[in-house]
Amino acid sequence: MTKSELTADLAAANPHLTARDVELIVATVFDEITAALARGERVELRGFGAFTVKHRNARTGRNPRTGEAVPVEEKVVPFFKAGKELRERVNRGRPARSPA
Repeated sequence: MTKSELTADLAAANPHLTARDVELIVATVFDEITAALARGERVELRGFGAFTVKHRNARTGRNPRTGEAVPVEEKVVPFFKAGKELRERVNRGRPARSPA
């Protein structure tokens, strides 16, 4: 689902809101999550999951084309961990995997 599809679905489910209002709400929520992560904060949406940032140390990588060693700088990457309710709703109704 894309951001525009999400906006359209929410607008259809909430006819008392204009499409422009729904678009502003969705953009504001995403912007606030992004800003909190940029500040290094944790964002938890109960029943959905938690967004955090993880620190990746500097390392030596390899260029896959040439095999040459390439330095990779330290960086911070966003990380999402699904909450229990989300995992259960996604897995509800799915058949259990049979052992191989």
